[in-house]
Amino acid sequence: MVVAVCTLELEIPASQSLKDKRRVVRSITARIRQSFNVSIAEVDSLDAWQSATLGLVCVSSDRDYAHGLLEKAIQSIERGRFDAVIADYSIEIW
Repeated sequence: MVVAVCTLELEIPASQSLKDKRRVVRSITARIRQSFNVSIAEVDSLDAWQSATLGLVCVSSDRDYAHGLLEKAIQSIERGRFDAVIADYSIEIW
């Protein structure tokens, strides 16, 4: 069994309140859950208006598949959200 974890740092420069930020984060998490078979949640920077930290997790029997799936999810966020910018991300596989 392989567990792949991605920590994703987002910048949301247009956000003027927590309400604005949560609208963007909810939209991203809903789309990723629907499109990919991964778990996703906001895990840090909960009270910051213009940044968010998301955690994505995938369990698989194939290491390359798990890594590729998380990479595709990240690319989907990059292509689909113009109000959120990916500042940094890391993928760990166990």
